[in-house]
Amino acid sequence: MKTFKPKTAPGFFDVELRIQWLTQKGDPLNRLNRVIEWEIFNPILESVLRGTAQGPGGRPPFEWLMMFKILVVQRYWGLSDEQVEFWINDRLSFQRFLGLTLADKVPDGNTIWDFREKLVQADAFEKLFVRFKQELENKGLMANEGKVVDATFVDVPRQRNRREENATIKAGNVPAEWADQPHKRSQKDVDARWTKKNAETHFGYKDHVKADAKSKLIEDWRATEASVHDSQVIEDLTKKGDGEVYADSAYRSEDIEKDLAGKEVESQIHERAYRNKPLTEDQIENNRRKSRIRVRIEHVFGFMTQSMGGLYLRYIGKVRNTAAIGLINLIYNLARYEQIVRLDLMKPQAVETG
Repeated sequence: MKTFKPKTAPGFFDVELRIQWLTQKGDPLNRLNRVIEWEIFNPILESVLRGTAQGPGGRPPFEWLMMFKILVVQRYWGLSDEQVEFWINDRLSFQRFLGLTLADKVPDGNTIWDFREKLVQADAFEKLFVRFKQELENKGLMANEGKVVDATFVDVPRQRNRREENATIKAGNVPAEWADQPHKRSQKDVDARWTKKNAETHFGYKDHVKADAKSKLIEDWRATEASVHDSQVIEDLTKKGDGEVYADSAYRSEDIEKDLAGKEVESQIHERAYRNKPLTEDQIENNRRKSRIRVRIEHVFGFMTQSMGGLYLRYIGKVRNTAAIGLINLIYNLARYEQIVRLDLMKPQAVETG
């Protein structure tokens, strides 16, 4: 019987050499580790998770910071709990990012779910987002020279309900017959909503974002059902000191203009045409000028959909999906900050990593 013989015998430095190759190829996780001081998140994790330790001597079975970084890996690649467990065991780049070796035990899918659920129930992802935003402000990357506001859809698994059930859910209630079917009820998202835009149908939520016009970092965000119009959130996102606010014509209304003026914020929202009242040449030119700034928000959403795991979530309910949207926004800021530092995009602040 023939046996397989490797062309080269395994060596002591094989793993190290493979890691070096990954670094040369531009491992994005390694780039994050080089510039992000992950320890800044520890106080929040400790305040949320203190008292939940279950390991020997009262210690947590796995370090909390490493578990949080697992959630970063998971969301960056859009993986399920079981998938991220598998890929951590399989990929050297994931292990290096998490500080694991081939000999270390990897948390299983249930452990990852349980850890994330604790953070969700404590509203920790909003706190983690704010903590990193403070770091960005300290480095001068939130310049308040102008903001861009927009929203994007975040889809979730589509529900297959009867028409009567959908009517009940839309009215804000839960179908009575589901009370006797707890397993079915646990799989039903009664918070997500249907909507249609540009002939595309969406079911789920929206990520409403305010980004710094210069750095393209996310300063603030809100999560709503997909059916909520973009313009309903801008008043909550904007504040005095924003300077100028750029947005597309969907945000144009007298109430919004008054709200921005009251906050001493200059509106750079696109003007819109109305029936029997087309835009003038000056208005068209003004919109074109505003577009050069407003389009930067598309770079934010483009990164989420193309370089991250996309904007599709597997979770049930608004609480869990809001937490996931917050994590998406935080990871975008982490990745964008790394890019600013690596490419030296905003001198001189970007050279500081401490």
